[in-house]
Amino acid sequence: MKSGNEDKVMAEEKKEGQSQKKNMKIKLHKPEHFNQVYAIGAMGGHSPYDFRICFYNDTPRGVSNDNEQVIERNLESEVILSPLAALELSRWLDQHIKEYETAFGPISRKSAQSTSTKKPVDDDSSHLQGYI
Repeated sequence: MKSGNEDKVMAEEKKEGQSQKKNMKIKLHKPEHFNQVYAIGAMGGHSPYDFRICFYNDTPRGVSNDNEQVIERNLESEVILSPLAALELSRWLDQHIKEYETAFGPISRKSAQSTSTKKPVDDDSSHLQGYI
């Protein structure tokens, strides 16, 4: 049986011969009020202090009196991130998109528009500046 001093010496020897790595465990806890949201899109923006991403779903509501297609956009959830957390999310998404495309092929935006008669879709949500 080893004494506490022998364990300490062995640990110090390991540190000298190997790079120092700390083991860390993260325990996930899912509270009762946990809510999972499916979203078809996101919009948002940033301020000097944070990034905001609002996830939404669209529901077609038919044609209005002035002959315009009406779509109801339901805001499902908003996530507010520090600039560092937004950068980490960007890197995480980039890595997982690469892994997905390696497994399933490139992700492409399928256009439902004909090239001749319809206006292009404006995907720019920067006018919202993240504050809904």
